[in-house]
Parts: sequence; structure tokens; C-alpha cells
Amino acid sequence: MRQIARFVSGRGTAWITLGLAAVAIALLFGLLPKGSSDAFPPSGLPDDSQAAQVSALLEEFPSSDTTAAILVWSRDGEPLTDADRAAVTANAATLAGQSIAPQAVVPQFSDDGKAALVAVPLDAATVESDVEATATSIRDAAGAGLPDGLTALLTGPVGFQADISNAFAGADFRLLLVTVIVVAVLLIITYRSPVLWIVPLAVVGLADGLARVVVTALADPLGITIDASIGGILSVLVFGAGTNYALLLVARYREELTREENRHRAMLTAVTSAGPAIAASGGTVALSLLTLLLAQLSGNRALGFACAIGVVIAILFALLVLPAALVVCGRGLFWPFVPRAHAAAGRADGQHTQQPQHSQHTHHAEAKPGVWMRLGRGVSRRPAAVAITATVAIGILAIGLSGFRVGLSQTDQLLGDPDSVKAQEVVDASFSAGLTGQTTVLTPDEVVTEATALAEDTAGVDSVRAGESSGGLTRLDVSLAAEPESDAAFDTIRALRTGYQDAGGDLARTLVGGNDATALDTNTAAAEDQALIIPLILGIVFLILLLLLRSIVAPVLLIASVLATYFASLGASNVLFQNLLGFPAFDSNTVLFAFLFLVALGVDYNIFLTTRAREEAGRHGTREGMVRALASTGGVITSAGVLLAAVFAVLGVLPVVALTQIGVIVCIGVLLDTLVVRTLLVPALVFLTGDAFWWPSKPAGRALSKASIN
Repeated sequence: MRQIARFVSGRGTAWITLGLAAVAIALLFGLLPKGSSDAFPPSGLPDDSQAAQVSALLEEFPSSDTTAAILVWSRDGEPLTDADRAAVTANAATLAGQSIAPQAVVPQFSDDGKAALVAVPLDAATVESDVEATATSIRDAAGAGLPDGLTALLTGPVGFQADISNAFAGADFRLLLVTVIVVAVLLIITYRSPVLWIVPLAVVGLADGLARVVVTALADPLGITIDASIGGILSVLVFGAGTNYALLLVARYREELTREENRHRAMLTAVTSAGPAIAASGGTVALSLLTLLLAQLSGNRALGFACAIGVVIAILFALLVLPAALVVCGRGLFWPFVPRAHAAAGRADGQHTQQPQHSQHTHHAEAKPGVWMRLGRGVSRRPAAVAITATVAIGILAIGLSGFRVGLSQTDQLLGDPDSVKAQEVVDASFSAGLTGQTTVLTPDEVVTEATALAEDTAGVDSVRAGESSGGLTRLDVSLAAEPESDAAFDTIRALRTGYQDAGGDLARTLVGGNDATALDTNTAAAEDQALIIPLILGIVFLILLLLLRSIVAPVLLIASVLATYFASLGASNVLFQNLLGFPAFDSNTVLFAFLFLVALGVDYNIFLTTRAREEAGRHGTREGMVRALASTGGVITSAGVLLAAVFAVLGVLPVVALTQIGVIVCIGVLLDTLVVRTLLVPALVFLTGDAFWWPSKPAGRALSKASIN
């Protein structure tokens, strides 16, 4: 690390570093193939799930290349008039002209007389090539010449796909713009300089752009699908983590500039001191993300792949490009609050003096009075009371997990009132709630009659219709009574699968797939991914803390504090979601992603604080070392936490419930971790355990021994 720091901070080599970085970035941008992200995320199910098997087998059926657009007409709960029925019939005839099966486009009027429905079979390849154009054409045909007060809404597979794609339309630019504005404003507030913020923001922005290019270029040949949601999380993570690393480095650089006239030596000390903490914290995040490569769901694997690359690039830019850029710009970059060294600190800026061999440990934070120093002293006087109070407060927040549910129905996955959701509400009220869903049963040809009877006798099944055959299997189209992707629909899917399995013989070879089955299998795979990934992440975090702090006690206490933050943030978010935002449950991936980001990023602040505490403990002892560490890092950790929380909250600009939930949970968790756990609970635990916090190593003991010998 020291040799790298010397090169990137040197008088001439800093310019060489920037030149090499510019060439490398230009070559990567110019030579790497330009990939693209899919707006509509695939299911990503493992191949052995029943839903995935059904999807694969359906590709051999004659109708494998078809999908359906469902049109719903209503008069906001009022009965349809004769003119309404005539208009629906006429428009259905127009829609038949756009269908691959015109004879199937027949209007159905609800028994209560308040709604009409038409299913329009379409070519799947045509829809997939331009879902927006297809949806617009269908909507125009369905809504043409309607009487006043009668509305036509698009739902079904095409409707939901169009609304999800529309939710991500322009998402990259919108998310990036809001993120940049938030980061810029917070950097200006943090640095209190009209110019300093430009350098870290430009460096992190380049890192984000390069990460996108590298990820999409590598994803295509590896068969990894990067959808728009993953692209959004990637940008937020790179900006959040990259800016955090920049804040830590700039804070240490500013601190050294108050003691060292030569800015190159100041940066050398800053990178040498802060670099290991940045590398360790970023490495923890990257390794935690890589555990997702072991997940069953391909979406989880894609997120781990993309974000791990993004974090590594952010680390490289923070440790190589940013130090060189700051040194080249000089002290004036901090205007109007330019840090000045004391007269005895060294010779004029830019002059060369011999650097002491132990320079990386020469400078330590002076015990200057300030809010963080006073806070540290206050906690040190009553650590037990502080620890108990903080723990009780965290526990109260965690109680909010009562009533915790995972799994959103199809209509709950988008914010606002898109057409597909409003149309589904009409179907729920006037038709069978599951009419627009697609449940497909594939059964051996020789037991079609028995399979049909078993399905019809299953609770929750509204109707069963035998369809085409291929490869010795017959397709049964099953309509459920429950709303698509609801708990009731999942119960019916489980009952069907259990019924066929228990029947034995050829019936046991029957497979149940379709939209509801896919959602159920996705939730099951997500739960299994959590059971595998979460322990792995905890193991990685423990090992990194063990190696970095050379302690067994410290990692245990720090991980416990991070876990407490995670459960408290989930509890607080659950209360917020159910009582204010109206989310009935967590999305199936929210729990794992929130755990990943909160634990991995929360450990960042643990590393920033405790590595500095260990450094100070070697000179001043454990208790005084923690006070000085809190005084030195409290401000930057708080600034970094507020910035990271704000950046993740930006995910809420996208009208997708899962991303909003991740953003809110991480935002609450990071603020709680920064303002309570890292500033109160962890210092209190250190004061309570004393030197045992570092067991079996004894940094304070070694330092005192050396001092007594001297």
C-alpha cells in the first residue's frame, strides 16, 4: 500500500497516474463492446423448478410463440349501457384484426353488467421486440370512439410487461441525475467549499460510467442478464460507496494538511493510513456481493456480479485516481477554508524533506475539544447506561417486525395506479380474480381426463380447459379464483401440485406452471437463497474484521451491532410500509438485498472507526484511543452515513415497490447505524470491555511497554 501511495501522491508521479488513468478509461470506453440492459427482468428460476420446467416444455408446443393482451372496459362501477356494449363489440372486432387468432377475440360481459373483457392472442416475438408500441396500438384500438365515461384498460401479461417497462423508461438518466444532485449538494454542505466537491464527484462519476460499461460488456458473453433494476442499484451503490471512500480519504488528507506543509507527504500519510480501511471495507462489500453468485435466482447472481465489479472499480478510483487528482489541484481546492500547517510542521509546500520511516504512525489526532470529543468523553463516563439505552431503543424498533410478511401480489409491485393494476381491480370486482392470470398444467396424454377432474375438484380452481398436445403432454389452462400472485393463489398452486403428486402413477408426472407458479417458485428460491447467502456474508465479514483488527472479541461485538441495526431498520420500515405507504408485504428479494447492503456497508463504518481506534490505542490506550478515534472520524462517518442514506433513498424515484423498499430500509438502517450504533453503542462497548476488546492482541500494552523501555 505504501509504494502505491507514494506513486499516486508524488510530485511528478501524480500527473503520470492521472495520465495513465485517462488513457485506460478512454481505451475501456472505446474498445469494450456496448451491451444493453433489459427493461423487463426475467424470472431467473432454477431449471429444476416446476414453473421453469413447464416454460421449457411449452416452447415445443404450437402456441409457444403466443402471449395475450387483456382489455377491460368499465364505467367506474356503474352498469354498462347498450351504447357501451355496442362500442365494446365494435372495438373487439378491430382488436381481432391485430390478433393471431381473430376468432378467439370475443367480448365477455360480467354477470353484474358492470364490465367487459376481451383477450387478444398476440405473437410473443412481436410483443417482445417492442412491447411499448404493441401496448399503445392495443390501447388505441380498445379506446377508440367510446361513449363518455367508458374507459378501456390494458392488463394481463402484455399490460403488466408494458407498465413495468414504462416504469423503467428513462430510469437510468432520471436516477443518475437525482443521484448526482443529491451527492453534489451533500458534498458542498460537508466540505463547505464551492470547488472541492467537484473533484470527488467527477472521480466517482467516472467510476460509475466505467462500471456500467464493464458490467454490460462482460455480462453478455457470460450469459448474465442485467435488467434496469440492477443497473439502478449499481449506480446507487457505486455513487454511495465511492463517495464514502472519498469522504474518508479527503478527511484524513485535510487532517494531515494541518500538520504538514508538503501536500505530497500529507497525501502519502493519508493514503497509507486510510487506504487499508478503504480497501478492507470495500473488499468486504465486494466479497459479500460475490456470495450472490451461489444463489439459485439468476437475478440475484446478476446483481452480485454487477455490483461487485462496481465496488471494485470504486475502490480503485478512490485509492488511485482521487489522491492524484487532489494532490495536483493543491491546497487551494479547499477554499475558502484552506487547511494550514503550523509553522513548525515542515518546510514550504512542494519542497522535499526526508520522510521518517514511521510517518504513517507519526501523526495522531490531537485531543482538540469539539462535539465528537465531548460525546466520546460523555459515553466513556457512563458506558453501561449508554449501551443499555441504545440497545433498548434498537429493540423497540425491531418490535415493528410483528406482522412481518414477504411476497407481493402482481398488483402490489408497482407504485401509483398503472392501467394494468386498475384493470385487475375491475376484474377482481366483476369477474373471477384469477381470470387474467395464467396457470398452465402439463399432464401425460393418457391421463388428461383424470388430471382435469383432479384440478376441477381442487379448492380455489375456477375453471379448467384442455388445450393442445405435444411430446406426449397435454396442456390444461387453469383459471384460479384468487388474485394473481396472492397468498390464496399460491395455496391453490401448492394444492394442485400436492394432489397430482399424491395421486401417483402417470398423474404424478403432471407439472404445474404459469405466472402464479413462477411467482411461488421465485419466492421459494429467494427464501433458500437467504438461508445460504446470509450465513456466508456473516462469515466473510467476521474473517475480514478478524484479520484487520487481529481480535476475536471485536468482530463478534461489531457484527452483533450490525445485526441489531438490520433488524431495527426492518422493524421500523415494516411499520412505515404498512401504516403510511400501504405496502402489504416485503418483496421476496428485499430482505436479502437489504441485509447485504446494510451489513456490508455498515461494516464500513465499523472499520473506519475501529481501525483508527486501534491506531490511537497503540499510543494512548484503549479508552483514550476510542475517544480520539471518535473525535477524528465522527464527523466524516456521520457525513458519509447521511450521504449514503440519501443516495439509497433516491431509489424511491422509480415507481417499483421493491426498489423503494430497499432504498427506505437501507436509508433508515444507515442513519441508525451512523447516528446511534457507531457513535454511541460501539464506543460504549469498547469502554465496557476495555483492552479485552482487542483480545487476543494488545495494541495498547505493546505501546506502553515500548514507552517504558525508552
